[in-house]
Amino acid sequence: MTLAWVVGSGGLLGSALGRSLRNLGTEVFFFGEPFCWESPIRLAAQFSAAVQAFAQQVGGTDRWEIYWAAGVGTMGSSEDQLAPEIRALSLLLEQVESAPRLMAATGALAFASSAGAIYAGAPDDVITENTPPAPTTVYAREKLRQEGLVRSFSARNCRVNILISRLSTLYGPGQATGKQQGLLAHISHSILRKQPIQIYVPYDTIRDYITADDAAVALVAALREMNGQPRVVTKIVASEHPATIAEIVSIFKRIARRAPRIVTSASKLSALYSRRVQYRSIVLANCARPPTTSLLVGISQLMMAETAAFARGPARPVLLDIRKE
Repeated sequence: MTLAWVVGSGGLLGSALGRSLRNLGTEVFFFGEPFCWESPIRLAAQFSAAVQAFAQQVGGTDRWEIYWAAGVGTMGSSEDQLAPEIRALSLLLEQVESAPRLMAATGALAFASSAGAIYAGAPDDVITENTPPAPTTVYAREKLRQEGLVRSFSARNCRVNILISRLSTLYGPGQATGKQQGLLAHISHSILRKQPIQIYVPYDTIRDYITADDAAVALVAALREMNGQPRVVTKIVASEHPATIAEIVSIFKRIARRAPRIVTSASKLSALYSRRVQYRSIVLANCARPPTTSLLVGISQLMMAETAAFARGPARPVLLDIRKE
């Protein structure tokens, strides 16, 4: 039996991971209370209790999996704002490492990282896992530091498989609106309310968008493809079907039957992003990969969810800045 724990299960990716795991018949562990991310002392105590409870459910012949999908940082975050994330990850890894029951069993850990941040300055036309990291922001450098923590954990615990998944831009129903990111969520929210949409990049900017559900399925499949081979693998998880901002706006116009009110402007962060981002994963090439949701279908689902949310109650405030895209 496999027991899985998704850290950050309430977020866009975390909730998708939970759905993917349950669809596969995997038992999913839940801690009994929300984590206090803003309090290091309280969080340390909670992680200790959660790891102990998780370990108690792992039998001698069981496999355990931990998926790290937590974090609220964006490309515009400062080092101070990102410090709690790396501290929290370090706390969790320390607790897992100190749990003899987990260290004696077969285990795996998947860490969700950011392809868009880590390869932001890469000159390659098509980015693969062979492309050297080219961070341009504090956020990207902190992501690499977090990846380093996971690699160090692996070096000390060779029985644990490690997957570092560098994700392209995620989207889907339920994306947080106060996280200062999410172009597609921002457009769907604003177009229903006839609000202007501010865009900080040119219309010919190319991005790779993947639904959170598709990313979760690919991430779980990649982690399990490594089963029985203790090692560290870095893999890009992307739709590999890039689209321009102009194409995205056209899809929204087609679905909503009205043109979004676009306002373009420059930003001091605009120069930190690559104009053309295309990914192709060449790692774990034999891993069975289901087809990804097309942008037309994915945006339709997003608009349906946003329409339902709009009908249920008053509009929530738009706090988004889509510079992360």
